Amino acid sequence: MDSEMAAGDWQRVWFPEMIERLRSRWHLGMSFDAIIELRDDLDGMLQRIRSERHIHSPVFRCPHCGHVGEGADPHVSVRAMLLSLTRFGIAPAGQISALERGWAAHRKEKGLDLYGRSMTSSPAQVARCVHP
Repeated sequence: MDSEMAAGDWQRVWFPEMIERLRSRWHLGMSFDAIIELRDDLDGMLQRIRSERHIHSPVFRCPHCGHVGEGADPHVSVRAMLLSLTRFGIAPAGQISALERGWAAHRKEKGLDLYGRSMTSSPAQVARCVHP
């Protein structure tokens, strides 16, 4: 395996094998629980790909505290996964637009974050720096 990172891979979220998995597992009428499970699977794939290929986030300086270090690793959100269905020609935009609205309502009703997890952090925790 080539250990060199292709140009732009550090910012890439959708790798071909992830798109293929999305294409093979997606079907209209999936429950939100199944959609979240698929998101979890795709996010796990993304993290494995980045680890196996030694893809790291770029170094940055925090504008709040001045800490210098790698930026946060990208993750697949439910909305990003839904939008990718149209982007990659897996589902028509009209279906996904309606599903996206349904997801927004479901997320609000259940108190879920971008990834389909129950929100447990307070606004004060989100505002502070969390560097190592």
